[in-house]
Amino acid sequence: MSDQHLHPQSSSGISTNPQVIQTFLQAPQDDEHLQNKTLILDVQGGLLRSPSTFPYFMLVAIEAGSFLRGLILLCFYPLLCCLPQEVELQIMVMVCFMGLREEKVTRVARATLPKYFLEDVGREGLEVLRGVKTVVGVCRLIPRVMVEPFLKEYMGLEVVMGREVKMIRGRYVGLLEKESETRLAREKMDQTEMIGFGSSSSYFGYDHHQIFSSCKEVYLVTPEEKRKWSALPRDQYPRPLIFHDGRLAFRPTPQATLAMFMWLPLALPLTLLRTLIFVKLPYPIAIAIGSVIGVTTRVINSPVHTSQVGSEPDAQPSPQGHLYVCNHRTLLDPVYISAMLNKQVSAVTYSVSRVTELISPIRTVRLTRNRDEDRRRMDQSLRQGDLVVCPEGTTCREPYLLRFSHLFVELVDEVYPVALVNWSSMFHGTSTGRSKYLDHFYFFMNPRPAYDVQFMDKMPTRMVIDGKRCESYEVANLVQGEIGRVLGFQSTKLKRKDKYLRLAGNEGLADTKE
Repeated sequence: MSDQHLHPQSSSGISTNPQVIQTFLQAPQDDEHLQNKTLILDVQGGLLRSPSTFPYFMLVAIEAGSFLRGLILLCFYPLLCCLPQEVELQIMVMVCFMGLREEKVTRVARATLPKYFLEDVGREGLEVLRGVKTVVGVCRLIPRVMVEPFLKEYMGLEVVMGREVKMIRGRYVGLLEKESETRLAREKMDQTEMIGFGSSSSYFGYDHHQIFSSCKEVYLVTPEEKRKWSALPRDQYPRPLIFHDGRLAFRPTPQATLAMFMWLPLALPLTLLRTLIFVKLPYPIAIAIGSVIGVTTRVINSPVHTSQVGSEPDAQPSPQGHLYVCNHRTLLDPVYISAMLNKQVSAVTYSVSRVTELISPIRTVRLTRNRDEDRRRMDQSLRQGDLVVCPEGTTCREPYLLRFSHLFVELVDEVYPVALVNWSSMFHGTSTGRSKYLDHFYFFMNPRPAYDVQFMDKMPTRMVIDGKRCESYEVANLVQGEIGRVLGFQSTKLKRKDKYLRLAGNEGLADTKE
């Protein structure tokens, strides 16, 4: 490449001068300089802050493969640090992809990886994408199958190019294709004027400069400038991150992954102990012992009297039990409500495994999704005692509330909303996969799992606003809004079906034989 490309005399050539990049970032969106042009974006160098791709491969190894595969990749890490980038990439692809089915990797790329990519996006890098007609993402060090769902669904890119992993009969063999990026670029990109944006540290890496050589202008950010980039705030995500899946609740850097594998031998027996304590012991004792072995529980604005745990705020007899309505974080939500009230309650369930029902310390009422039958079962349970319902129908990890089903409004004259929030530092206690019976075990595998249970003022279900009686769905929306207000969560109109279709490609029916 000629010297004028590296040291241009004007701002129209390639430059590592931060002032040129800053001018480009601040160019008005309607500026003729940006319109009707194609931006060639180096994803690792021009969008993501971290130069390391190890965490993304570790996620594929564990979430699409197993913890054993992840351990093997971690053992290779010291060697990877000493090898050239291309050899490092070949080894990680071999360890992470070999033998995996295509659908497993695709599911992880769609349901798990976008969360970690979004957390790694630099706000300054994202500014480059705005005001450009067409953006083509080029991935040099991450296979296309891993990054394409994130770039297309969350970043809005139209074309994504990257290394391809070989497959035989639907399984990956762990080898990269030899297809040229340059040829792919000429086939997939139109003939509009192109502008390149990436990192100066990777400009000459793996034949990447060949694509930038087709650009009239190339803007490169230096490593020093890259280290000053700030993380993209959640409220500035191009598309809200509401649903994601996977067991790992942390970014699996080499150091964090090593800490996890060192914790696992202690976590497994500790999880069994925690489970037995909550299942077998009376709640006051279980909560006390749980706090000693790392399970943090806090109750806020409880309706119970301090002198007698479990007594209700109004002692008037009722032909029905109280109906507690809560948001849904894990399968342990009703158990924690029962523990904070210090009395047995029933909980409605839908599509949970038989194992979960068998080890549950409280009575469960399985719903059928037949409205009349479900109403009959819930009404019968209320005549026998208190009942907990989670109208969201499925769990949500992020600070959002899914749309509340309004069947509970038609059962009683008043409901007791409960706002729940939990914290997991290492493992998520929810999954859309087949092994849902392991959910509560994963929650208790965290070093210090925590739950906040906040009892709110009771709300009537027969409301009149502006002289008009509210419909049941309107009351359900009001209950949803109040819980969201207390938690600081945003209400949505999304349902259980939306979550499972997006993350798992099904409607969330569990294998009840588990």
